[in-house]
Amino acid sequence: MADDVEESEVFEITDFTAASEWERFVARLEQVIHDWKLTSVPRARPLQKGDLTNAQWSERSQEVNFANVRFLISEHRLKHGVEEKLTLEQEENEEKADTLPQALEDMMSSENDFPPRAHCLCRWYGLRHFVVLIPAANSDAVLSESKCNLLLSSLTIAVNNTSCSVPIFAQIQQKWRRMYTGICEIPRLRTNFDMVHLNDTHQYNHLEGLLNVFKSKIASQVSDRGTVTVAVRFTYVLNDWTQYSWPLQFPDPIGTLYLSATWPSLTEDMVVDNDVYSDLEALQAPLWSVGSTCSNMQGLLGDYLISLLKLCHNTDTLDQLLGKMAFEEEDEEQTEQITHALQKLTDPGRVQFPGISSVVHSARSKIRSRQRPVDPPFSSDLLNDVLQYLFPDASVLPESSSSDLLRQQSLDSQPERYRHFKAAPRDCLTYKLTVAMCVLNSAHGGLKAVAYLWHEFVLEMRYRWENKYKLPGISGTAPNMACCLVHQKLQMLNCCIARKKAREERQSLKEADRNISTTSFASAEDADTISNVQPDRKGAGKEGEPRGSESEDEFYECEMENEADPEDDAAIQESEEISKPEGRLKVCGELKLLNSDEDLYIPVTQDPAPMTEDMLEEHAEVLAKLGTTSEGAELRAKMQSACLLSDMGAFKAANPGCSLEDFVRWYSPRDWVKGEEEEKEEKEDETTDGRKPSQGHLSPRMQLPGNMWMEVWSQSKPMPAHRQKRLFDDTKEAEKVLHFLAALKPSEVITNLLPVLIQAALERLEEAGGESIPSLQPHFGQLVNTASRLTRTPVQDVKKYEEIVRQISMAELLIAKHQSLMAKFLPNGCNGETEQVKDMEEFVCDLQNQPEVPVKDGPRGHIGGTIHKLFVSAQRAANMVEEFEKLEEDTSETVSSIPDFPAAAGREFILRTTVSRPAPYSRPSPQRMFCVLMDNELRLAGAFSQDTSFQ
Repeated sequence: MADDVEESEVFEITDFTAASEWERFVARLEQVIHDWKLTSVPRARPLQKGDLTNAQWSERSQEVNFANVRFLISEHRLKHGVEEKLTLEQEENEEKADTLPQALEDMMSSENDFPPRAHCLCRWYGLRHFVVLIPAANSDAVLSESKCNLLLSSLTIAVNNTSCSVPIFAQIQQKWRRMYTGICEIPRLRTNFDMVHLNDTHQYNHLEGLLNVFKSKIASQVSDRGTVTVAVRFTYVLNDWTQYSWPLQFPDPIGTLYLSATWPSLTEDMVVDNDVYSDLEALQAPLWSVGSTCSNMQGLLGDYLISLLKLCHNTDTLDQLLGKMAFEEEDEEQTEQITHALQKLTDPGRVQFPGISSVVHSARSKIRSRQRPVDPPFSSDLLNDVLQYLFPDASVLPESSSSDLLRQQSLDSQPERYRHFKAAPRDCLTYKLTVAMCVLNSAHGGLKAVAYLWHEFVLEMRYRWENKYKLPGISGTAPNMACCLVHQKLQMLNCCIARKKAREERQSLKEADRNISTTSFASAEDADTISNVQPDRKGAGKEGEPRGSESEDEFYECEMENEADPEDDAAIQESEEISKPEGRLKVCGELKLLNSDEDLYIPVTQDPAPMTEDMLEEHAEVLAKLGTTSEGAELRAKMQSACLLSDMGAFKAANPGCSLEDFVRWYSPRDWVKGEEEEKEEKEDETTDGRKPSQGHLSPRMQLPGNMWMEVWSQSKPMPAHRQKRLFDDTKEAEKVLHFLAALKPSEVITNLLPVLIQAALERLEEAGGESIPSLQPHFGQLVNTASRLTRTPVQDVKKYEEIVRQISMAELLIAKHQSLMAKFLPNGCNGETEQVKDMEEFVCDLQNQPEVPVKDGPRGHIGGTIHKLFVSAQRAANMVEEFEKLEEDTSETVSSIPDFPAAAGREFILRTTVSRPAPYSRPSPQRMFCVLMDNELRLAGAFSQDTSFQ
């Protein structure tokens, strides 16, 4: 029976050789330590002043798992000069001297106490090299005491198994509390890193209580040789700037000024600090340092730019934004106006017929000039002010020559660094329009205000075109491809206005001449007089003199298309046969016609048609679409030779009996090969034997069969420029420009004006002293170059402009911070003459670039005195003292009961000593405790070492 029972029992065998999750975790930690080579870290030179603040840190991380919990292990190490290795001789000397390990030596060094910019563990323990184990982003915090002990045990085992001398920490409790526990173990010595974080500080709110805690922790009577040394720092906060007013609507860029009063090295018997009395007064501190923080603000310029950039993503049209247009005239009157326009086209009594576009648009403009939104986004007074800003010549139309001169001077004064911007000259119409849109958008109605201004702007453009008023601040030359497209369009419109005005003035002169002729020929005597005078006026003067007066040849363009010229086809045919020269400008040097001894005259020619960049692209696209067929090639050559045909006709009219060779000698001298004797003629009037020198010939490319120049020459007719068909139809091109402007959405307008906007913003920063501020000076030129390249891109990328605007906003904040600090520390201005002023300027510049700046001579120096006055002013204002009591010149005490400084916002203490632990005969080991006291908060970070051999 017993055997049956034994056989029925099942025995479970546990394999204790299988690795547990905890063992795998420890093994993973050891593997990381070996991979990072933390087992044999070479010893570096001792820390020097400022190393923990100014040197750079290297960091690398790796993920490790404990069961299903993810951790991130990171190594933090100071680099660049601090990690310089010791020589072999120095290492041998240190081994003989039995010096402390690197980590403990750094912990006891007082050269880098209270670093302002460093990892919290570096600030609390003074370490240059350490490893941290923290829960991953989505993992739970280590809260329970058992888990905290398990993590510390794991780190201890890994450190001992690998002989790692680098301190390793584990983050515990909630992450916002920044609680860490850690271990650093070397042969014969172990250091435990413990931390306390409390809300109640009433028992330990002074140095005396903290010393008691420290001594009780090390559990040893500190001998005279091991007296506790103390480093103290009190930080005072100044955020009340009532003495200084900031002129802008945004807050002062300087939010808070921090004054840190430091006592770097004290012994416990040198200072008294308890709940009754304290020797730690700010004015008695040997060292002062100051730091500042910027308020969370957006500058005015940056706010305007960001607000305008947001409109680029809106797709609403003008009609959608402004709503239904209101007409001051009734529909019947509008119909009557359009009918009247159509009657002009069908009137049989008219001899000359204007173009259909000019008549219809003229009637339409009269109607649209009365269009206004039903509910304007801003008042008519503001609109008048803006239009007066854009068009300062409106009250003195037409423009005077003096205003033209001033405008040209403004355009020529473009700074060199902004000439590469594909934007617009400063203070031109396009520039002012961009600024006005930016201001209206931010302060007077947003997108609707921008749309309303653009609507009025387009109406003003049509009004100026129809009334022949030039655009102020826009050059009258051909469109400049180095400017933005909107500016090119305005330049094109200005060219059209100038051509239209010149053409109508010429027509008026002709009509006046005809009236004079009709009146004068009523009398035979007057007719004889007119006959004697007329040839000189029309250019039929003495033989050999240039024919054609300046008044006639200056306006050489023909009348509008479809408009009958006084000279009909028969007259034109007759003009081809006459041999009288017309349209001469001047003699072309000493050149003679090859077939006669007549001088070769330069003709008055038509200027090439001005084009904007989109017109050039369209023209190139049309030429490309013609293909490679013979018909396409012929049509392409005809389109490209229109200007050449006009110039050849003008040349033939100015030089009757001329040849293609004569034209090439003037038009393209490189295509004329001179003869040997002809070259000598340039130096000598006649050859030695009196014979006529040999002539040259056309270049080989001009003699190729089917040469385009020969074909065009055979097709050209002698016709002066003022009788030719216009190469540039100003009426047609002006209507194209007006249509382009009217069809733009407000968002498209802003996108096209972004280069001008960025240029204006950078110029504003430069005016505010952007280049003179040391913290901004090395970056301002780079910012300008980046913006210049961005403006020249074929397509305006709004996202890239947003990045530029972000950088401009940061630069604006730096400028505002500099101006605010200068106003506070140098309220009476500065002239850079005295040494104190120079020191103050240097101090302000350093305050912008560094997290903390030492105050020269502490509270006893000039800078310290200024800072003291700032705190005194704030204290008096906080206690409502109207009249400030001045400090005595020979003493730092005041006669007022109000303290000069507020209560310290933070008090930091570093306690250090070296004692034998855990037994009196143990090896002396370093002990350190960092303490910080703030409002209702106490943090103690202790590093306590003990001998592991002699316990």
